[in-house]
Amino acid sequence: MVTVLTAGHVNWDVTLRIDRLPVADGEASIRSQQQSGGGSAANVAATLAGLEVDVGLVGSVGDDDNGLLARHELEETGVSIDGVRIVEDAETAVKYLLVEDSGEVAVLGNDGVNEAVEPADLEPERIRAASHVHLTSQRPDTAAEIASIASEAGVTVSFDPGRRLGERDFGDALALADVIFVNDREAEAMLEAEYSDSAFDDRFVVVKHGADGALLHTPDGDHVHSGFEVETIDTAGAGDAFAAGFLATMVATGDGEFDPERALEYANACGALTAGRKGARSVPSAAEVETFLSDRH
Repeated sequence: MVTVLTAGHVNWDVTLRIDRLPVADGEASIRSQQQSGGGSAANVAATLAGLEVDVGLVGSVGDDDNGLLARHELEETGVSIDGVRIVEDAETAVKYLLVEDSGEVAVLGNDGVNEAVEPADLEPERIRAASHVHLTSQRPDTAAEIASIASEAGVTVSFDPGRRLGERDFGDALALADVIFVNDREAEAMLEAEYSDSAFDDRFVVVKHGADGALLHTPDGDHVHSGFEVETIDTAGAGDAFAAGFLATMVATGDGEFDPERALEYANACGALTAGRKGARSVPSAAEVETFLSDRH
């Protein structure tokens, strides 16, 4: 049985470090290139494993070389991939991350088969067996079904819908989530008309401000952490690492009293460590996070 089950995209990333993002008819210089696993659900799972949390993953890849590499890397990290569907004669989603010198990221990609998991493909017992389920961007109907199965079983649910929140109807999954992760832009989209009937005051809403830290809204009040100053190398995956750090502290609490200040501090440390390294899958270890925090106290 895993402690946390993540569900969503499993990708293969090609990261191109460039001097600047080119304008129309312009040109930029490639400084370096590297490849690794990616996808928000897979990134969160890998980071949780690095933080010594038992974690499993629900997602889909093709039966191509990129899918094999993605699965192998996750297994090496310690993630259970029993819930990852392998689609025959299909291509794994590949994302091309353009990272300029400031650390800012632009993404190009083909979706491949990273949304091949439909509601009928789910294994309810796998979901019910987890202590917590974390959803990331995926088919809205699949996200809603996973959230429904988990909620009915008394399993807590978190949801980080990602940059496509404004384009897709995630209302059913959002309504069942106990914890919602958004950045500033996504927070505005979530509160637009299509989600206005959903009440978010009775749950945790974590608004990520990037290098400026984060705000946690709880039913008992708001908490803010201003983040940590680090030399930004690559912001890809930093938001996923933040979510993993928050969840790691939350599940470690168990039946004890949740400490929102500790959760925000730990999450921001995970995000900062990832932003200060190359690649979306630069997973910090639990020991590295504790050392990072002790050096700043």
